[in-house]
Amino acid sequence: MSKFEIHRATKRRAKLRLGMSGPAGSGKTYSALLIASGLGGRIGMIDTEHGSGDLYADLLPDGYDVLTLSPPYTPARYIEAIRAFEEAGVSTIIIDSLSHAWSGEGGSLDRHGKIADKTGNSWQAWRQVTPEHNALVEAMLRSPCHIIGTMRAKTEYVQEKDERTGKQTVRKIGLAPVMRDGIEYEFTTFFEIDVQHMAYVGKDRTRLFDGEIFKPDAEIGRRLLGWLDAGEEPVSTQREMPREQKAELMDAIDHANTLDDLFKAFSTAYRVATTLPDTDALSELTIAKDKRKAVLESHNDDAFGVAA
Repeated sequence: MSKFEIHRATKRRAKLRLGMSGPAGSGKTYSALLIASGLGGRIGMIDTEHGSGDLYADLLPDGYDVLTLSPPYTPARYIEAIRAFEEAGVSTIIIDSLSHAWSGEGGSLDRHGKIADKTGNSWQAWRQVTPEHNALVEAMLRSPCHIIGTMRAKTEYVQEKDERTGKQTVRKIGLAPVMRDGIEYEFTTFFEIDVQHMAYVGKDRTRLFDGEIFKPDAEIGRRLLGWLDAGEEPVSTQREMPREQKAELMDAIDHANTLDDLFKAFSTAYRVATTLPDTDALSELTIAKDKRKAVLESHNDDAFGVAA
Protein backbone atom coordinates (compact mmCIF):
# COMPACT_ATOMS: atom_id res chain seq x y z
CA MET A 1 0.00 0.00 0.00
CA SER A 2 1.29 3.47 -0.87
CA LYS A 3 2.47 5.61 2.06
CA PHE A 4 2.18 8.81 0.04
CA GLU A 5 -0.79 11.18 0.27
CA ILE A 6 -2.04 12.68 -2.99
CA HIS A 7 -4.36 15.68 -2.89
CA ARG A 8 -5.77 18.26 -5.26
CA ALA A 9 -3.72 21.48 -5.30
CA THR A 10 -5.62 24.12 -3.32
CA LYS A 11 -4.80 27.80 -2.76
CA ARG A 12 -4.88 28.39 0.99
CA ARG A 13 -4.51 31.46 3.14
CA ALA A 14 -0.95 32.02 4.26
CA LYS A 15 1.41 34.27 6.17
CA LEU A 16 3.90 36.49 4.39
CA ARG A 17 7.49 35.35 4.05
CA LEU A 18 9.21 38.35 2.46
CA GLY A 19 12.96 38.75 2.02
CA MET A 20 14.57 42.07 1.12
CA SER A 21 18.19 42.81 0.29
CA GLY A 22 20.02 45.97 -0.64
CA PRO A 23 23.25 47.89 -0.08
CA ALA A 24 23.72 50.33 2.79
CA GLY A 25 21.47 53.35 2.35
CA SER A 26 18.92 51.62 0.13
CA GLY A 27 16.16 51.98 2.72
CA LYS A 28 15.57 48.38 3.76
CA THR A 29 14.35 49.21 7.28
CA TYR A 30 12.13 52.05 6.09
CA SER A 31 10.65 49.92 3.31
CA ALA A 32 10.02 46.98 5.64
CA LEU A 33 8.09 49.19 8.06
CA LEU A 34 5.91 50.66 5.30
CA ILE A 35 5.11 47.23 3.86
CA ALA A 36 4.35 45.90 7.36
CA SER A 37 1.94 48.79 7.96
CA GLY A 38 0.01 47.73 4.86
CA LEU A 39 -0.38 44.23 6.28
CA GLY A 40 -2.18 45.64 9.31
CA GLY A 41 -1.95 44.68 12.96
CA ARG A 42 0.82 45.07 15.51
CA ILE A 43 4.40 45.24 14.25
CA GLY A 44 7.53 44.04 16.04
CA MET A 45 11.10 44.65 14.86
CA ILE A 46 14.15 42.58 15.83
CA ASP A 47 16.88 45.23 15.59
CA THR A 48 20.51 44.14 15.13
CA GLU A 49 21.56 47.46 13.57
CA HIS A 50 22.66 49.23 16.76
CA GLY A 51 19.46 51.12 17.51
CA SER A 52 18.41 51.95 13.97
CA GLY A 53 15.03 50.38 14.71
CA ASP A 54 14.08 53.40 16.82
CA LEU A 55 14.97 55.96 14.16
CA TYR A 56 11.58 55.69 12.45
CA ALA A 57 9.47 55.86 15.62
CA ASP A 58 7.30 58.59 14.08
CA LEU A 59 6.88 56.90 10.69
CA LEU A 60 3.76 54.87 11.44
CA PRO A 61 0.64 56.30 13.10
CA ASP A 62 0.22 53.25 15.34
CA GLY A 63 3.94 52.85 16.01
CA TYR A 64 5.77 49.54 16.41
CA ASP A 65 7.72 47.56 19.02
CA VAL A 66 11.47 47.00 19.00
CA LEU A 67 13.50 44.12 20.42
CA THR A 68 17.21 45.00 20.35
CA LEU A 69 19.40 41.99 19.64
CA SER A 70 23.04 42.37 20.61
CA PRO A 71 25.98 39.99 20.01
CA PRO A 72 26.41 37.09 19.87
CA TYR A 73 24.12 36.81 16.84
CA THR A 74 23.60 33.06 17.05
CA PRO A 75 20.66 31.52 15.19
CA ALA A 76 19.35 30.33 18.56
CA ARG A 77 19.10 33.91 19.86
CA TYR A 78 17.22 34.93 16.71
CA ILE A 79 14.81 32.05 17.34
CA GLU A 80 14.31 33.22 20.93
CA ALA A 81 13.57 36.76 19.69
CA ILE A 82 11.04 35.44 17.16
CA ARG A 83 9.36 33.40 19.91
CA ALA A 84 9.25 36.48 22.20
CA PHE A 85 7.33 38.48 19.59
CA GLU A 86 5.02 35.55 18.83
CA GLU A 87 4.16 35.27 22.53
CA ALA A 88 3.65 39.05 22.69
CA GLY A 89 0.94 38.77 20.03
CA VAL A 90 2.43 40.79 17.17
CA SER A 91 1.08 40.28 13.65
CA THR A 92 4.25 41.03 11.67
CA ILE A 93 7.87 40.42 12.70
CA ILE A 94 10.57 42.40 10.90
CA ILE A 95 14.04 40.87 11.27
CA ASP A 96 16.47 43.71 10.63
CA SER A 97 18.78 42.21 9.71
CA LEU A 98 19.22 38.51 9.03
CA SER A 99 22.76 39.09 7.75
CA HIS A 100 24.14 39.19 11.29
CA ALA A 101 22.98 35.59 11.85
CA TRP A 102 25.31 34.63 9.02
CA SER A 103 28.28 37.01 9.10
CA GLY A 104 28.03 38.81 12.45
CA GLU A 105 29.73 38.10 15.75
CA GLY A 106 28.55 34.66 16.85
CA GLY A 107 26.85 34.09 13.49
CA SER A 108 27.23 30.95 11.40
CA LEU A 109 30.45 31.96 9.64
CA ASP A 110 32.02 33.01 12.93
CA ARG A 111 30.95 29.75 14.57
CA HIS A 112 32.25 27.73 11.64
CA GLY A 113 35.63 29.44 11.77
CA LYS A 114 36.08 28.85 15.50
CA ILE A 115 35.05 25.19 15.29
CA ALA A 116 37.30 24.60 12.27
CA ASP A 117 40.23 26.27 14.05
CA LYS A 118 39.79 23.98 17.06
CA THR A 119 39.18 20.74 15.18
CA GLY A 120 41.14 21.37 12.00
CA ASN A 121 38.17 19.98 10.10
CA SER A 122 36.13 22.48 8.07
CA TRP A 123 33.65 19.86 6.88
CA GLN A 124 32.89 18.71 10.42
CA ALA A 125 32.42 22.34 11.41
CA TRP A 126 29.71 22.75 8.77
CA ARG A 127 28.03 19.59 10.07
CA GLN A 128 27.57 21.39 13.40
CA VAL A 129 26.69 24.83 12.04
CA THR A 130 24.21 23.83 9.31
CA PRO A 131 21.52 22.40 11.65
CA GLU A 132 21.64 25.66 13.65
CA HIS A 133 21.12 27.74 10.51
CA ASN A 134 18.34 25.42 9.33
CA ALA A 135 16.58 25.75 12.69
CA LEU A 136 16.38 29.53 12.21
CA VAL A 137 14.97 29.11 8.70
CA GLU A 138 12.36 26.68 10.05
CA ALA A 139 11.41 29.11 12.81
CA MET A 140 10.74 31.80 10.21
CA LEU A 141 8.83 29.53 7.84
CA ARG A 142 6.59 28.08 10.55
CA SER A 143 5.90 31.26 12.49
CA PRO A 144 2.20 32.18 12.89
CA CYS A 145 3.23 35.80 12.16
CA HIS A 146 4.08 37.54 8.90
CA ILE A 147 7.88 37.60 8.55
CA ILE A 148 9.89 40.28 6.75
CA GLY A 149 13.63 39.65 6.77
CA THR A 150 16.09 42.29 5.57
CA MET A 151 19.61 41.45 4.43
CA ARG A 152 22.59 43.52 3.53
CA ALA A 153 23.76 43.12 -0.04
CA LYS A 154 27.37 42.79 -1.07
CA THR A 155 28.24 46.04 -2.78
CA GLU A 156 30.32 46.89 -5.79
CA TYR A 157 31.11 50.16 -7.55
CA VAL A 158 30.84 50.40 -11.32
CA GLN A 159 31.95 53.18 -13.65
CA GLU A 160 29.39 54.32 -16.21
CA LYS A 161 29.11 57.04 -18.83
CA ASP A 162 26.46 59.68 -18.15
CA GLU A 163 24.62 60.01 -21.49
CA ARG A 164 23.61 63.61 -20.70
CA THR A 165 27.05 64.97 -19.87
CA GLY A 166 29.34 62.42 -21.49
CA LYS A 167 31.30 62.16 -18.25
CA GLN A 168 32.17 58.99 -16.36
CA THR A 169 30.27 58.48 -13.11
CA VAL A 170 30.64 55.96 -10.32
CA ARG A 171 27.56 54.09 -9.13
CA LYS A 172 27.12 51.74 -6.15
CA ILE A 173 25.22 48.55 -6.90
CA GLY A 174 23.97 45.73 -4.70
CA LEU A 175 24.86 42.14 -5.44
CA ALA A 176 23.97 38.90 -3.64
CA PRO A 177 22.56 39.15 -0.09
CA VAL A 178 24.97 38.64 2.81
CA MET A 179 23.49 35.34 3.90
CA ARG A 180 23.89 31.67 3.09
CA ASP A 181 23.62 30.94 -0.63
CA GLY A 182 20.09 30.16 -1.73
CA ILE A 183 18.34 31.98 1.12
CA GLU A 184 16.13 33.75 -1.47
CA TYR A 185 14.37 30.48 -2.24
CA GLU A 186 13.13 30.13 1.36
CA PHE A 187 10.86 33.17 0.96
CA THR A 188 7.55 33.53 -0.85
CA THR A 189 8.73 36.81 -2.35
CA PHE A 190 12.16 38.44 -2.48
CA PHE A 191 12.72 42.13 -3.22
CA GLU A 192 16.06 43.62 -4.23
CA ILE A 193 16.33 47.34 -3.44
CA ASP A 194 18.82 49.78 -5.00
CA VAL A 195 20.31 53.00 -3.63
CA GLN A 196 17.49 54.99 -5.26
CA HIS A 197 15.11 53.06 -2.94
CA MET A 198 13.50 51.31 -5.92
CA ALA A 199 12.69 47.61 -5.74
CA TYR A 200 12.41 44.82 -8.24
CA VAL A 201 11.55 41.19 -7.70
CA GLY A 202 14.22 38.51 -7.60
CA LYS A 203 11.67 35.81 -6.83
CA ASP A 204 7.89 36.00 -6.51
CA ARG A 205 5.48 33.11 -6.01
CA THR A 206 2.60 35.59 -5.81
CA ARG A 207 3.15 36.73 -9.43
CA LEU A 208 1.96 40.20 -8.34
CA PHE A 209 5.07 42.11 -9.31
CA ASP A 210 6.32 40.52 -12.52
CA GLY A 211 8.32 43.08 -14.49
CA GLU A 212 7.60 45.91 -12.04
CA ILE A 213 10.07 48.41 -10.61
CA PHE A 214 8.52 50.22 -7.66
CA LYS A 215 9.16 52.09 -4.43
CA PRO A 216 8.03 49.94 -1.47
CA ASP A 217 5.16 51.44 0.52
CA ALA A 218 2.06 50.48 2.47
CA GLU A 219 0.17 49.74 -0.76
CA ILE A 220 2.66 46.96 -1.54
CA GLY A 221 1.78 45.44 1.83
CA ARG A 222 -1.94 45.68 1.07
CA ARG A 223 -1.45 43.98 -2.30
CA LEU A 224 0.48 41.17 -0.66
CA LEU A 225 -2.17 40.79 2.04
CA GLY A 226 -4.89 40.46 -0.58
CA TRP A 227 -3.04 37.56 -2.19
CA LEU A 228 -2.23 35.93 1.17
CA ASP A 229 -5.85 36.07 2.37
CA ALA A 230 -7.30 34.64 -0.83
CA GLY A 231 -8.08 30.96 -0.55
CA GLU A 232 -9.25 28.36 1.91
CA GLU A 233 -8.30 28.17 5.55
CA PRO A 234 -4.88 26.54 6.04
CA VAL A 235 -4.67 22.99 7.32
CA SER A 236 -2.72 22.78 10.56
CA THR A 237 0.32 20.53 10.25
CA GLN A 238 1.80 21.22 13.69
CA ARG A 239 2.32 18.01 15.65
CA GLU A 240 3.57 18.03 19.22
CA MET A 241 6.54 15.87 20.15
CA PRO A 242 5.65 13.33 22.87
CA ARG A 243 6.83 14.52 26.27
CA GLU A 244 8.83 11.37 26.95
CA GLN A 245 10.62 11.62 23.60
CA LYS A 246 11.51 15.28 24.12
CA ALA A 247 12.83 14.51 27.60
CA GLU A 248 15.00 11.71 26.18
CA LEU A 249 16.43 13.96 23.46
CA MET A 250 17.01 16.76 25.98
CA ASP A 251 18.80 14.36 28.31
CA ALA A 252 21.14 13.23 25.51
CA ILE A 253 22.02 16.87 24.80
CA ASP A 254 22.50 17.79 28.48
CA HIS A 255 24.80 14.81 29.09
CA ALA A 256 26.94 15.02 25.95
CA ASN A 257 30.58 14.71 27.05
CA THR A 258 32.21 16.02 23.87
CA LEU A 259 31.31 18.45 21.12
CA ASP A 260 31.08 15.53 18.72
CA ASP A 261 28.63 13.75 21.06
CA LEU A 262 26.64 16.98 21.31
CA PHE A 263 26.52 17.30 17.52
CA LYS A 264 25.21 13.75 17.19
CA ALA A 265 22.59 14.27 19.91
CA PHE A 266 21.36 17.54 18.45
CA SER A 267 21.31 16.18 14.90
CA THR A 268 18.96 13.43 16.05
CA ALA A 269 16.79 15.93 17.93
CA TYR A 270 16.72 18.28 14.94
CA ARG A 271 15.56 15.55 12.55
CA VAL A 272 12.78 14.44 14.91
CA ALA A 273 11.53 17.98 15.62
CA THR A 274 11.51 19.09 11.97
CA THR A 275 9.89 15.89 10.71
CA LEU A 276 6.85 16.31 12.97
CA PRO A 277 7.16 19.40 12.72
CA ASP A 278 7.27 20.80 16.29
CA THR A 279 8.91 24.23 16.20
CA ASP A 280 8.44 24.81 19.93
CA ALA A 281 10.33 21.63 20.76
CA LEU A 282 13.00 22.53 18.21
CA SER A 283 13.47 25.91 19.89
CA GLU A 284 13.82 24.31 23.34
CA LEU A 285 16.28 21.71 22.07
CA THR A 286 18.33 24.35 20.26
CA ILE A 287 18.61 26.47 23.41
CA ALA A 288 19.67 23.40 25.43
CA LYS A 289 22.27 22.56 22.79
CA ASP A 290 23.75 26.07 22.90
CA LYS A 291 24.00 25.99 26.69
CA ARG A 292 25.74 22.61 26.66
CA LYS A 293 28.06 23.72 23.85
CA ALA A 294 29.13 26.77 25.87
CA VAL A 295 30.01 24.51 28.81
CA LEU A 296 31.98 22.05 26.67
CA GLU A 297 33.85 24.81 24.85
CA SER A 298 34.72 26.41 28.19
CA HIS A 299 36.12 23.10 29.43
CA ASN A 300 38.17 22.74 26.25
CA ASP A 301 39.59 26.23 26.69
CA ASP A 302 40.54 25.44 30.28
CA ALA A 303 42.19 22.20 29.24
CA PHE A 304 44.34 23.93 26.63
CA GLY A 305 45.02 27.01 28.76
CA VAL A 306 43.06 29.30 26.45
CA ALA A 307 41.69 32.45 28.02
CA ALA A 308 37.94 32.92 27.69
